[in-house]
Amino acid sequence: MLDYLIVGLGLAGVSFCECLESKGKTFRVINDNSQTSSIVAAGLYNPVILKRFTLAWNAEKQINLVHPFYAALEKKLGVTLDHKLPLLRRFSSAEEQNNWFRAADTARLQNFLSDEVTANNYAKLDAPFGFGEVIGTGRIATGELIKHYSEYLNANGRILQETFIGTRLKIEKNCVIYNSLKAKRIIFAEGFGLSKNSLFDYLPLTGTKGELLKIKAPNLKVDKIIKSAIFLIPLGRDFYRVGATYKWKDKTNIPTAEAKSELLEKLRAFVKADFTVEEHVAGIRPTVTDRRPLVGRHPIYSNLYVLNGMGSRGVMIAPYASRQLFNLIEYDKPLDPELNIARFSAKYNPK
Repeated sequence: MLDYLIVGLGLAGVSFCECLESKGKTFRVINDNSQTSSIVAAGLYNPVILKRFTLAWNAEKQINLVHPFYAALEKKLGVTLDHKLPLLRRFSSAEEQNNWFRAADTARLQNFLSDEVTANNYAKLDAPFGFGEVIGTGRIATGELIKHYSEYLNANGRILQETFIGTRLKIEKNCVIYNSLKAKRIIFAEGFGLSKNSLFDYLPLTGTKGELLKIKAPNLKVDKIIKSAIFLIPLGRDFYRVGATYKWKDKTNIPTAEAKSELLEKLRAFVKADFTVEEHVAGIRPTVTDRRPLVGRHPIYSNLYVLNGMGSRGVMIAPYASRQLFNLIEYDKPLDPELNIARFSAKYNPK
């Protein structure tokens, strides 16, 4: 009997696999790559909400896990994943500068925000009011991570590349059975795919579509992440990631002309270099109505768990949430109430 069966291999699934492997637990993953959010994500880790100059939820705890977690994955997989890059928030007015200074002077933010205005030294960027620098930021190559981790699991016989069929799952008192697999527990880390999971469909997983572009701009010569109305993220060799959009009605992974136009309009508002669009991708972020993750034990079945709802900050949240879930299951440590799905227990209506 396996210790765990995991459904889904995005950032949440990878993070939980790492918890299991570090403790010598046996597991199998079932994944069909139907959820593209982790694969196409910009992969930024940034502790600050740059629209309001406030600290993101539990940012201090999460950011401390980022570098050791992804460094261990780099060593294991033999690839570079963590690209440490300064992030510059473009100011649109003197008022924004003043708001930044006030935020940088607060106790919780002074370790994350520079208290000086960074002058614009980029010839092809329009930024007359300069920038504010966020400290300790960067980009995780999430697409590379998922690809190489899937290959790693496959080489070790730990992954089934197939679609999980919920009706085939048998839930018994001390185990779950899925086709020929038998495990003590099952973890659903399906991303937005959880919305079709009848066991957890009472949870308010709304899903937000995000679209991104990859451009080539040989004359731009920007070596830091720039945040204006959108992000401009250097990828190397004159390539940049541009994004992202937020749409709540469309739940498909199909890129749209409307989103492309929106991104290009916002990009041209501050980038004055010629460029070509090389790629246009889309994915559905697993967002939640209260903007907190969905982690915990099923209300009825004690061997069913969920690890989901990382939203647009999965790079930071997934390692933290995975540890929370692992410690709940293995050591009976209580979950952070803000991510515990028990907060939605009143919505559960057994069929």
